[in-house]
Amino acid sequence: MRPVRLSVRDVLWAGASGLRARPGRVVLSALGIAMGIATMIAVIGVSASGQEQLLRQLDRLGTNLLRVQAGGTFSGEEVKLPVDAPAMVGRIEGVRHVGATGAVPVSVRRTDRIPEERTGGIAVQATTFDLLRALDGRVSAGRWLSDATARHPAVVLGSVAAQRLGISRTGTRVWIGDRWFTVVGVLGPMPLAPEVERSALVGFAAAQTYLGFDGHPTTIYERSSEEAVAAVRALLPRTVNPRNPEQVAVSRPSDALAARAAAAGTFTGLFLGLGAVALLVGGVGVANTMVISVLERRKEIGLRRSLGATRGQIRVQFLTESLILSLIGSAAGLVVGALVTIGYALSQGWPAVVPLWVFGGTLAATLGVSVVAGIYPAVRAARVPPSVALTMT
Repeated sequence: MRPVRLSVRDVLWAGASGLRARPGRVVLSALGIAMGIATMIAVIGVSASGQEQLLRQLDRLGTNLLRVQAGGTFSGEEVKLPVDAPAMVGRIEGVRHVGATGAVPVSVRRTDRIPEERTGGIAVQATTFDLLRALDGRVSAGRWLSDATARHPAVVLGSVAAQRLGISRTGTRVWIGDRWFTVVGVLGPMPLAPEVERSALVGFAAAQTYLGFDGHPTTIYERSSEEAVAAVRALLPRTVNPRNPEQVAVSRPSDALAARAAAAGTFTGLFLGLGAVALLVGGVGVANTMVISVLERRKEIGLRRSLGATRGQIRVQFLTESLILSLIGSAAGLVVGALVTIGYALSQGWPAVVPLWVFGGTLAATLGVSVVAGIYPAVRAARVPPSVALTMT
Protein backbone atom coordinates (compact mmCIF):
# COMPACT_ATOMS: atom_id res chain seq x y z
CA MET A 1 0.00 0.00 0.00
CA ARG A 2 1.21 3.48 -0.85
CA PRO A 3 1.29 6.00 1.99
CA VAL A 4 -1.11 8.90 1.70
CA ARG A 5 0.57 12.14 0.71
CA LEU A 6 -0.08 15.01 3.09
CA SER A 7 -1.27 18.26 1.62
CA VAL A 8 0.34 21.57 2.54
CA ARG A 9 -2.69 22.38 4.65
CA ASP A 10 -2.35 19.15 6.59
CA VAL A 11 1.36 19.73 7.16
CA LEU A 12 0.75 23.25 8.45
CA TRP A 13 -2.07 22.07 10.71
CA ALA A 14 0.08 19.28 12.18
CA GLY A 15 2.97 21.66 12.76
CA ALA A 16 0.81 24.36 14.35
CA SER A 17 -0.97 21.88 16.63
CA GLY A 18 2.35 20.79 18.10
CA LEU A 19 3.21 24.40 18.96
CA ARG A 20 -0.23 25.22 20.40
CA ALA A 21 0.21 22.48 23.00
CA ARG A 22 3.29 24.26 24.49
CA PRO A 23 2.61 28.02 24.34
CA GLY A 24 5.02 29.07 27.09
CA ARG A 25 7.98 27.28 25.60
CA VAL A 26 7.09 28.54 22.12
CA VAL A 27 7.00 32.17 23.29
CA LEU A 28 10.42 31.93 24.95
CA SER A 29 11.99 30.28 21.91
CA ALA A 30 10.42 32.77 19.49
CA LEU A 31 11.65 35.61 21.73
CA GLY A 32 15.26 34.63 21.06
CA ILE A 33 14.70 34.77 17.30
CA ALA A 34 12.82 38.08 17.66
CA MET A 35 15.70 39.67 19.61
CA GLY A 36 18.22 38.73 16.93
CA ILE A 37 16.04 39.97 14.06
CA ALA A 38 15.07 43.18 15.88
CA THR A 39 18.72 43.92 16.64
CA MET A 40 19.77 43.53 13.02
CA ILE A 41 16.83 45.56 11.69
CA ALA A 42 17.36 48.36 14.21
CA VAL A 43 21.13 48.55 13.67
CA ILE A 44 20.87 48.66 9.90
CA GLY A 45 17.87 51.01 9.97
CA VAL A 46 19.43 53.51 12.39
CA SER A 47 22.73 53.48 10.48
CA ALA A 48 20.94 53.93 7.14
CA SER A 49 18.84 56.77 8.57
CA GLY A 50 21.95 58.53 9.89
CA GLN A 51 23.73 58.14 6.57
CA GLU A 52 20.71 59.49 4.70
CA GLN A 53 20.62 62.51 7.01
CA LEU A 54 24.31 63.19 6.41
CA LEU A 55 23.92 62.82 2.65
CA ARG A 56 20.98 65.22 2.67
CA GLN A 57 23.03 67.65 4.72
CA LEU A 58 25.88 67.39 2.24
CA ASP A 59 23.48 68.00 -0.65
CA ARG A 60 22.05 71.04 1.13
CA LEU A 61 25.39 72.56 2.12
CA GLY A 62 27.23 71.61 -1.05
CA THR A 63 30.59 69.93 -1.51
CA ASN A 64 32.14 72.78 -3.48
CA LEU A 65 33.59 74.70 -0.51
CA LEU A 66 37.39 74.81 -0.11
CA ARG A 67 39.25 76.21 2.90
CA VAL A 68 42.73 77.71 2.58
CA GLN A 69 45.04 78.17 5.56
CA ALA A 70 48.72 78.80 6.12
CA GLY A 71 50.78 75.64 6.41
CA GLY A 72 53.96 75.11 8.37
CA THR A 73 57.65 75.17 7.54
CA PHE A 74 60.37 72.64 8.28
CA SER A 75 61.95 75.06 10.76
CA GLY A 76 58.65 75.65 12.56
CA GLU A 77 58.45 79.34 11.66
CA GLU A 78 55.08 81.08 11.64
CA VAL A 79 53.63 81.48 8.17
CA LYS A 80 51.05 84.11 7.21
CA LEU A 81 48.88 84.33 4.13
CA PRO A 82 49.45 87.46 1.97
CA VAL A 83 47.17 90.41 2.62
CA ASP A 84 45.89 90.37 -0.96
CA ALA A 85 45.34 86.58 -1.04
CA PRO A 86 41.50 86.77 -1.05
CA ALA A 87 41.53 89.12 -4.04
CA MET A 88 43.94 86.83 -5.93
CA VAL A 89 41.76 83.79 -5.23
CA GLY A 90 38.75 85.64 -6.61
CA ARG A 91 40.48 85.94 -10.00
CA ILE A 92 40.66 82.15 -10.51
CA GLU A 93 38.30 80.93 -13.22
CA GLY A 94 35.31 79.08 -11.78
CA VAL A 95 35.42 80.78 -8.36
CA ARG A 96 32.06 82.22 -7.33
CA HIS A 97 32.53 83.55 -3.80
CA VAL A 98 35.57 84.22 -1.63
CA GLY A 99 35.37 85.06 2.07
CA ALA A 100 38.20 85.44 4.56
CA THR A 101 38.72 85.67 8.29
CA GLY A 102 41.75 86.82 10.24
CA ALA A 103 42.54 85.96 13.85
CA VAL A 104 42.64 88.99 16.15
CA PRO A 105 44.67 88.46 19.36
CA VAL A 106 42.10 89.89 21.77
CA SER A 107 39.29 88.41 23.83
CA VAL A 108 35.55 89.05 23.88
CA ARG A 109 33.67 89.22 27.17
CA ARG A 110 30.17 90.01 28.29
CA THR A 111 31.37 92.99 30.34
CA ASP A 112 34.67 94.64 31.20
CA ARG A 113 34.31 93.27 34.76
CA ILE A 114 35.05 89.71 33.62
CA PRO A 115 38.74 88.67 33.83
CA GLU A 116 40.51 88.76 30.47
CA GLU A 117 41.60 85.11 30.66
CA ARG A 118 37.97 83.90 30.82
CA THR A 119 37.25 83.84 27.11
CA GLY A 120 34.69 81.03 27.07
CA GLY A 121 36.41 79.52 24.04
CA ILE A 122 35.25 82.41 21.82
CA ALA A 123 37.67 83.81 19.25
CA VAL A 124 37.66 87.29 17.75
CA GLN A 125 38.10 87.36 13.97
CA ALA A 126 38.15 90.02 11.32
CA THR A 127 36.01 89.16 8.31
CA THR A 128 35.27 90.21 4.75
CA PHE A 129 31.78 91.02 3.48
CA ASP A 130 31.54 87.95 1.24
CA LEU A 131 32.10 85.43 4.04
CA LEU A 132 28.40 84.73 4.52
CA ARG A 133 27.81 83.93 0.84
CA ALA A 134 30.95 81.79 0.66
CA LEU A 135 29.76 79.70 3.60
CA ASP A 136 26.13 79.73 2.46
CA GLY A 137 25.23 81.02 5.92
CA ARG A 138 22.35 83.06 7.20
CA VAL A 139 21.69 85.65 9.87
CA SER A 140 19.20 84.47 12.49
CA ALA A 141 18.88 87.87 14.17
CA GLY A 142 19.84 91.38 13.12
CA ARG A 143 21.93 91.91 9.99
CA TRP A 144 25.31 91.13 8.47
CA LEU A 145 28.19 93.61 8.35
CA SER A 146 28.00 96.40 5.76
CA ASP A 147 30.35 99.11 4.48
CA ALA A 148 29.19 101.37 7.30
CA THR A 149 29.23 98.95 10.26
CA ALA A 150 32.50 97.26 9.18
CA ARG A 151 34.38 100.51 9.88
CA HIS A 152 32.94 101.04 13.35
CA PRO A 153 32.84 99.05 16.62
CA ALA A 154 30.16 96.60 15.44
CA VAL A 155 30.26 92.83 15.81
CA VAL A 156 28.33 89.83 14.50
CA LEU A 157 28.30 86.76 16.76
CA GLY A 158 28.37 83.13 15.68
CA SER A 159 25.56 80.96 16.98
CA VAL A 160 27.71 79.22 19.62
CA ALA A 161 29.43 82.46 20.64
CA ALA A 162 26.07 84.18 21.18
CA GLN A 163 24.86 81.26 23.29
CA ARG A 164 27.97 81.28 25.47
CA LEU A 165 27.74 85.03 25.96
CA GLY A 166 24.03 84.80 26.75
CA ILE A 167 23.03 87.12 23.92
CA SER A 168 19.91 86.49 21.84
CA ARG A 169 19.10 89.98 20.50
CA THR A 170 20.94 92.74 18.76
CA GLY A 171 21.81 96.10 20.26
CA THR A 172 23.62 94.53 23.21
CA ARG A 173 27.19 95.61 23.87
CA VAL A 174 30.17 93.31 24.48
CA TRP A 175 33.70 94.10 25.60
CA ILE A 176 36.32 93.31 22.92
CA GLY A 177 39.92 94.20 23.58
CA ASP A 178 39.68 97.47 25.50
CA ARG A 179 36.43 98.94 24.17
CA TRP A 180 32.72 98.26 23.75
CA PHE A 181 31.36 96.78 20.51
CA THR A 182 27.66 96.71 19.59
CA VAL A 183 26.14 93.42 18.48
CA VAL A 184 24.43 94.04 15.14
CA GLY A 185 23.72 90.41 14.18
CA VAL A 186 23.70 86.77 15.26
CA LEU A 187 24.46 84.01 12.75
CA GLY A 188 22.68 80.71 12.34
CA PRO A 189 24.43 77.30 12.48
CA MET A 190 27.28 76.67 10.01
CA PRO A 191 28.14 72.95 9.96
CA LEU A 192 30.91 73.40 7.39
CA ALA A 193 32.64 76.10 9.44
CA PRO A 194 32.23 75.38 13.17
CA GLU A 195 35.10 77.78 13.92
CA VAL A 196 32.90 80.65 12.69
CA GLU A 197 30.08 79.54 14.99
CA ARG A 198 32.45 80.07 17.95
CA SER A 199 33.67 83.49 16.84
CA ALA A 200 32.89 87.17 17.23
CA LEU A 201 33.23 88.72 13.77
CA VAL A 202 34.21 92.33 13.10
CA GLY A 203 35.05 94.08 9.85
CA PHE A 204 38.65 94.17 8.59
CA ALA A 205 38.73 97.97 8.79
CA ALA A 206 37.38 98.08 12.36
CA ALA A 207 39.79 95.33 13.46
CA GLN A 208 42.76 97.30 12.08
CA THR A 209 41.58 100.58 13.59
CA TYR A 210 40.51 99.48 17.06
CA LEU A 211 42.07 96.05 17.72
CA GLY A 212 45.55 96.18 16.17
CA PHE A 213 44.83 93.65 13.43
CA ASP A 214 47.70 93.31 10.92
CA GLY A 215 45.48 92.62 7.88
CA HIS A 216 46.74 89.09 7.12
CA PRO A 217 43.90 86.61 6.64
CA THR A 218 44.09 83.38 8.62
CA THR A 219 41.52 81.37 6.66
CA ILE A 220 40.12 81.85 3.16
CA TYR A 221 36.82 80.21 2.22
CA GLU A 222 36.27 79.68 -1.50
CA ARG A 223 33.17 78.35 -3.21
CA SER A 224 33.27 77.43 -6.88
CA SER A 225 31.13 75.46 -9.30
CA GLU A 226 31.02 71.70 -8.67
CA GLU A 227 32.82 70.84 -11.91
CA ALA A 228 35.61 73.33 -11.18
CA VAL A 229 36.44 72.21 -7.63
CA ALA A 230 39.34 69.92 -8.60
CA ALA A 231 40.93 72.48 -10.92
CA VAL A 232 40.55 75.33 -8.42
CA ARG A 233 41.98 73.19 -5.63
CA ALA A 234 45.10 72.54 -7.69
CA LEU A 235 45.58 76.26 -8.44
CA LEU A 236 44.97 77.65 -4.96
CA PRO A 237 48.43 77.10 -3.39
CA ARG A 238 50.28 78.73 -6.30
CA THR A 239 47.76 81.57 -6.43
CA VAL A 240 47.77 82.37 -2.73
CA ASN A 241 51.54 82.14 -2.28
CA PRO A 242 53.38 81.96 -5.62
CA ARG A 243 56.82 81.90 -3.97
CA ASN A 244 56.10 79.13 -1.45
CA PRO A 245 53.01 77.18 -2.51
CA GLU A 246 54.04 74.33 -0.19
CA GLN A 247 53.27 76.62 2.76
CA VAL A 248 49.57 76.71 1.83
CA ALA A 249 47.15 74.06 3.09
CA VAL A 250 43.90 73.47 1.21
CA SER A 251 41.10 71.35 2.70
CA ARG A 252 37.53 70.48 1.88
CA PRO A 253 35.24 70.81 4.94
CA SER A 254 32.57 68.56 3.43
CA ASP A 255 35.07 65.67 3.48
CA ALA A 256 34.59 65.46 7.25
CA LEU A 257 30.84 64.91 6.89
CA ALA A 258 31.42 62.38 4.10
CA ALA A 259 33.89 60.53 6.33
CA ARG A 260 31.28 60.36 9.09
CA ALA A 261 28.83 58.77 6.69
CA ALA A 262 31.44 56.21 5.62
CA ALA A 263 32.46 55.49 9.21
CA ALA A 264 28.89 54.54 10.07
CA GLY A 265 29.39 51.37 8.01
CA THR A 266 32.14 50.20 10.39
CA PHE A 267 29.85 50.37 13.40
CA THR A 268 27.08 48.71 11.41
CA GLY A 269 29.30 45.67 10.86
CA LEU A 270 30.11 45.50 14.57
CA PHE A 271 26.51 45.61 15.69
CA LEU A 272 25.45 43.20 12.97
CA GLY A 273 27.83 40.71 14.57
CA LEU A 274 26.02 41.19 17.88
CA GLY A 275 22.69 40.69 16.11
CA ALA A 276 23.98 37.48 14.52
CA VAL A 277 25.00 36.17 17.95
CA ALA A 278 21.53 36.93 19.28
CA LEU A 279 20.01 35.16 16.28
CA LEU A 280 22.24 32.14 16.92
CA VAL A 281 21.12 32.03 20.54
CA GLY A 282 17.52 32.10 19.34
CA GLY A 283 18.25 29.20 16.98
CA VAL A 284 19.66 27.18 19.87
CA GLY A 285 16.45 27.89 21.78
CA VAL A 286 14.37 26.65 18.85
CA ALA A 287 16.48 23.49 18.58
CA ASN A 288 16.14 22.86 22.31
CA THR A 289 12.38 23.29 22.13
CA MET A 290 12.10 20.83 19.24
CA VAL A 291 14.34 18.21 20.90
CA ILE A 292 12.27 18.35 24.10
CA SER A 293 9.14 18.14 21.95
CA VAL A 294 10.44 14.92 20.36
CA LEU A 295 11.15 13.38 23.78
CA GLU A 296 7.72 14.31 25.13
CA ARG A 297 5.81 13.15 22.05
CA ARG A 298 7.33 9.75 21.42
CA LYS A 299 4.00 8.00 21.95
CA GLU A 300 2.33 10.34 19.50
CA ILE A 301 5.11 9.69 16.97
CA GLY A 302 4.82 5.93 17.48
CA LEU A 303 1.05 6.04 17.07
CA ARG A 304 1.33 8.01 13.84
CA ARG A 305 3.96 5.62 12.52
CA SER A 306 1.79 2.59 13.35
CA LEU A 307 -1.12 4.22 11.52
CA GLY A 308 0.96 4.55 8.36
CA ALA A 309 2.89 7.82 8.65
CA THR A 310 6.25 7.60 6.93
CA ARG A 311 9.57 8.81 8.26
CA GLY A 312 9.52 11.56 5.68
CA GLN A 313 6.14 12.79 6.90
CA ILE A 314 7.39 12.85 10.50
CA ARG A 315 10.46 14.79 9.43
CA VAL A 316 8.32 17.28 7.49
CA GLN A 317 6.03 17.75 10.52
CA PHE A 318 8.84 18.68 12.89
CA LEU A 319 10.62 20.82 10.31
CA THR A 320 7.34 22.67 9.78
CA GLU A 321 7.01 23.26 13.53
CA SER A 322 10.55 24.68 13.60
CA LEU A 323 9.81 26.87 10.57
CA ILE A 324 6.55 28.26 12.02
CA LEU A 325 8.28 28.94 15.35
CA SER A 326 11.07 30.88 13.64
CA LEU A 327 8.65 32.81 11.41
CA ILE A 328 6.68 33.92 14.49
CA GLY A 329 9.89 35.23 16.06
CA SER A 330 10.94 36.81 12.78
CA ALA A 331 7.65 38.67 12.37
CA ALA A 332 7.87 40.01 15.90
CA GLY A 333 11.49 41.03 15.36
CA LEU A 334 10.68 42.85 12.12
CA VAL A 335 7.95 44.89 13.80
CA VAL A 336 10.06 45.74 16.86
CA GLY A 337 13.14 46.60 14.76
CA ALA A 338 11.14 48.84 12.43
CA LEU A 339 9.47 50.63 15.35
CA VAL A 340 12.82 51.21 17.06
CA THR A 341 14.28 52.61 13.83
CA ILE A 342 11.32 54.93 13.24
CA GLY A 343 11.22 56.09 16.87
CA TYR A 344 14.94 56.85 17.04
CA ALA A 345 14.99 58.57 13.65
CA LEU A 346 12.05 60.80 14.59
CA SER A 347 13.65 61.68 17.93
CA GLN A 348 16.80 62.84 16.11
CA GLY A 349 14.93 64.59 13.31
CA TRP A 350 16.25 62.13 10.72
CA PRO A 351 14.44 60.49 7.82
CA ALA A 352 13.47 56.93 8.78
CA VAL A 353 15.14 54.52 6.33
CA VAL A 354 15.10 50.71 6.35
CA PRO A 355 16.71 49.25 3.18
CA LEU A 356 14.52 46.75 1.32
CA TRP A 357 17.32 44.20 1.15
CA VAL A 358 17.14 43.92 4.95
CA PHE A 359 13.77 42.20 4.73
CA GLY A 360 15.07 39.68 2.19
CA GLY A 361 18.15 39.04 4.30
CA THR A 362 16.03 38.63 7.40
CA LEU A 363 13.79 36.09 5.69
CA ALA A 364 16.81 34.13 4.45
CA ALA A 365 18.38 34.17 7.92
CA THR A 366 15.13 33.02 9.50
CA LEU A 367 14.70 30.15 7.07
CA GLY A 368 18.31 29.10 7.61
CA VAL A 369 17.98 29.16 11.38
CA SER A 370 14.70 27.24 11.34
CA VAL A 371 16.01 24.53 9.00
CA VAL A 372 19.28 24.08 10.91
CA ALA A 373 17.51 24.09 14.27
CA GLY A 374 14.89 21.59 13.11
CA ILE A 375 16.99 19.05 11.18
CA TYR A 376 18.29 17.06 14.15
CA PRO A 377 14.97 16.92 16.06
CA ALA A 378 13.14 15.97 12.85
CA VAL A 379 15.59 13.18 12.01
CA ARG A 380 15.50 11.93 15.59
CA ALA A 381 11.70 11.86 15.60
CA ALA A 382 11.61 9.95 12.31
CA ARG A 383 13.99 7.30 13.65
CA VAL A 384 11.84 6.38 16.67
CA PRO A 385 10.55 2.78 16.10
CA PRO A 386 6.77 2.56 16.50
CA SER A 387 6.93 -0.50 18.74
CA VAL A 388 9.43 1.12 21.11
CA ALA A 389 7.60 4.43 21.21
CA LEU A 390 4.22 2.86 22.06
CA THR A 391 5.65 0.85 24.99
CA MET A 392 7.40 3.88 26.59
CA THR A 393 5.89 5.28 29.74
